[in-house]
Amino acid sequence: MLQQALHSDNRTSPSLHVGLARCETEILDAQRLRYRVFAEEMGARLNSRTPGVDRDIFDPYCDHLVVRDEAQGRIVGTYRILSPSAARKVGGYYSESEFDLTRLQHLRSRLVEIGRSCIDPDYRSGAVIALLWSGLARYMQENGYDYLIGCASVSMADGGHQAASLYNRLKETHSAPPEYHVFARCPLPLDRLRTDVAGSTPPLIKGYLRAGAWICGAPAWDPDFNTADLPIMLPMRQVEGRYAKHFLGRAD
Repeated sequence: MLQQALHSDNRTSPSLHVGLARCETEILDAQRLRYRVFAEEMGARLNSRTPGVDRDIFDPYCDHLVVRDEAQGRIVGTYRILSPSAARKVGGYYSESEFDLTRLQHLRSRLVEIGRSCIDPDYRSGAVIALLWSGLARYMQENGYDYLIGCASVSMADGGHQAASLYNRLKETHSAPPEYHVFARCPLPLDRLRTDVAGSTPPLIKGYLRAGAWICGAPAWDPDFNTADLPIMLPMRQVEGRYAKHFLGRAD
């Protein structure tokens, strides 16, 4: 079983284990972690009806991947995963609120959406994200899915100049083929922003790109989170090099 395989993966730390949430209590703990990171730390405006909990209409349909610190009895990292069948039940992917995914229509039966990635501030040393990536890879393998999609967020604290500059750099080297392009419903106004601001690529986005992901179009502006969201797609066949060896168990 997937849960058993993921739960036993403790290569990074003896007390850290990755797996799908096993009960409603673990899902709630993951949603509370999301609230602390997104609302309290990042200042996002969340519409959850439960104080201190980040929950929306997609959550009941998602699988919730979590990293547990068994020694401390706490959830310290999470991703939520929306499978193709679950997306059909809820009426679409979360990404479709930000992007027109028409050109990906033919991939829907093999397309998994990931989102709401966050890690407890006390655990941001790399071990937790490594376990989350390992869990995602096994989820894809166990279920035979071929594509991961999601929105990779960039802070708009500077008004969007950093995000525009990042996209300007990445589109030259990591742009998806045109047939996989998607289109922002609320585009970041690139023509009004600087595109030459120096800066580093956020670690999560860097990880996606090193694994072989594509940027599928220009960023959208998410006013609730005050972020610029880059549409990312990772064909599992493109997972390369040390990522394939570490996360998928393949030889180079």
